[in-house]
Amino acid sequence: IETTLMLGMVFGLRLRQSEGLLSSVLDMMGLDLPVPDHTTLSRRARTWKPSARGNDRPHVADGPIHVLVDSTGLKVYGAGQWLEEKHGVKSRRSWRKLHLAVDADSGEIIAHSLTDQETGDASQLEPLLDQINNEIDQFTADGAYDGAPSYDVVLRHSPGARVVIPPRSNAVEKPNAQASCQRHDHIASVQIDGQLKWQASTGYGKRALVETAMGRYKGVIGQRMRARSFLAQQTEAAIGVALLNRMLACGRPKSVRCRASAGAAK
Repeated sequence: IETTLMLGMVFGLRLRQSEGLLSSVLDMMGLDLPVPDHTTLSRRARTWKPSARGNDRPHVADGPIHVLVDSTGLKVYGAGQWLEEKHGVKSRRSWRKLHLAVDADSGEIIAHSLTDQETGDASQLEPLLDQINNEIDQFTADGAYDGAPSYDVVLRHSPGARVVIPPRSNAVEKPNAQASCQRHDHIASVQIDGQLKWQASTGYGKRALVETAMGRYKGVIGQRMRARSFLAQQTEAAIGVALLNRMLACGRPKSVRCRASAGAAK
């Protein structure tokens, strides 16, 4: 089931086409194995669980990591879009929001969640961080995550984490608040030095890496979800993330740092 769904997503195939592709591959390999039909694939996609082999994350960091978080929208093809194509009647377009957490050092997607278009970004911080086993050295996100609750969620996961979120333009320091003093420091720094100097001093520019990950998802997997039901769409997003991580691992060179001897240098 998992292999068939992955092949279909890589080559942009429908379930019937994926069924035929896998059948042809098995015939070429000389393997007499049953191939799940498209009805089974559709049904099992709603209850699919990731395998425990860990292939979706070949690279696992040893120590604390720098986590980047953001979200992007994915189109959903539904009845409204069908009416628009057939009759030219414009209707409200449906979306799904894909929330991603990326390791800044490796570029791998280490956590994800799929929600409807009405779900706020900050509300998905806890579900994302629950998927991360490593300690967080630095957490970076855009202004949509600004607020004391976001700081509290990150610090509950990793008490020593450095949280870098640009404060809102109307943000003010609250001396009596129980929120992290890191947010107060960011507000003061932006007011004194300006936004650009604050970004340079905090390493906020690395957030572009999560934008790159979202661009990879839309470029390789697609900007539109193929599945119709929400459960199947969650499976589709999970398989897409696993595929991107595997592609990234295949393209990453395995290098070892060596010290050149004095004789070799001469």
